[in-house]
Amino acid sequence: MIIILTFIAFTGLVALISWYKTKEENLSTKEGYFLAGRGLTGLVIAGSLEMTNLSTEQLVGQAGQSYSTNMGAMSWSVNASIALLALALIFLPKYLKAGITTIPEFLEVRFDRTTKQIISFLFLLGYMLTYLPTVLYSGALAFNQIFHLDQLFGITTYQSIAILCVAIGVIGSIYAIFGGLKAVAVSDTVNGVGLLIGGLLIPILSICILGNGSFLAGIQDFITNVPAEKFNAVNPANALPPMIPWPVLFLGMLFNNLFYWCTNQSIMQRVLGAKNLKEAQKGSLLTGLTCVFCPIFLVAPGVIQFIRDGGVLTDFDMAYPSLIKDILPTPVLGFFAAVMFGAILSSFNSVLNSASTIYALDIHRPLFNPTASDARMVKIGQNFGTVVAVVSTIMSPFMLYMGGITSFVNSAFAAFNTPIFVCLLCGFFWK
Repeated sequence: MIIILTFIAFTGLVALISWYKTKEENLSTKEGYFLAGRGLTGLVIAGSLEMTNLSTEQLVGQAGQSYSTNMGAMSWSVNASIALLALALIFLPKYLKAGITTIPEFLEVRFDRTTKQIISFLFLLGYMLTYLPTVLYSGALAFNQIFHLDQLFGITTYQSIAILCVAIGVIGSIYAIFGGLKAVAVSDTVNGVGLLIGGLLIPILSICILGNGSFLAGIQDFITNVPAEKFNAVNPANALPPMIPWPVLFLGMLFNNLFYWCTNQSIMQRVLGAKNLKEAQKGSLLTGLTCVFCPIFLVAPGVIQFIRDGGVLTDFDMAYPSLIKDILPTPVLGFFAAVMFGAILSSFNSVLNSASTIYALDIHRPLFNPTASDARMVKIGQNFGTVVAVVSTIMSPFMLYMGGITSFVNSAFAAFNTPIFVCLLCGFFWK
């Protein structure tokens, strides 16, 4: 009961703050609904960027990857700081000068409408079939481990995950569809504070438990008992998945991060909604700084759980949920469940809002209703967001059969992210 009460209390607080901060917003205009009235400050942008990036597919997936391999998973976060520096110094000045609402819109300005529509379709396909289902599934996986719904109701794990996916999808859709970008950004910022506190609690408490109450003794135990190869963050060039070969750090991963942080609509929509260039750059650089420290609560827990249970797990994505269930006191468990719920919602509603924006402004308006008013476009975006939410929710339980979360997401996105990025680079640097 305490777990449920603390969960409801923090979740309700986030909803209340989001409502209060956005109740006066005009959501009937294109900029008001899709870009938060272009009034976001650097701190809100940073919080929203980080929470859009961080969700249970990161918390669960990267911990599972480090559990099964080594610390190499940290390179995703650390490498991202380079991309965010490029975003602040190279990409943002051009984007904001062009006054665009979506990234495909930049391609129309630079090339033509056909290019814009092709890229818009690729974005929507990736969001609907890959990213959103994975966010819902990884969140459901963690929540089932915390609340044990399968045992509580005497149902299968698949049925429990399916129920949780639906519940998360419905609540996340309410934020994105009815609140617009401003509600998403505000809730992201509040949840970001909770994630920072809750995320750091996991490695700190784990280390203290290893040291029988002493943090320093736990550090010594951690260093002594973890096999040396688990500390490796740079793997051989011939390393096989889920390990990350070291050449990938400077080739595939760098371009993957440049695509994600500099051209991905779900990320760009936050900085495009900035009050001015200075605030957009401030938010980007602050996010880059936090990415350097993210491995503390993204990757380290997987290695900690490995030495706690001796590496007996066959489903590596269960490493993080198992750890938080084992070490968190009951009252704190409810708070952390709410923090994880906020992380799930932040990624889900951010991407859902971006999908609605791309469809309404880049596909529906030019193809079906060029003279439509802003209010009509907002309604179209809300309707399409509902369709995307339903499709991704139906698909999400089937992620159970896709193997490791992190490997699946990165492999799926790699099919089209580099071509999109190359199109943008050509638009930037070739006449």
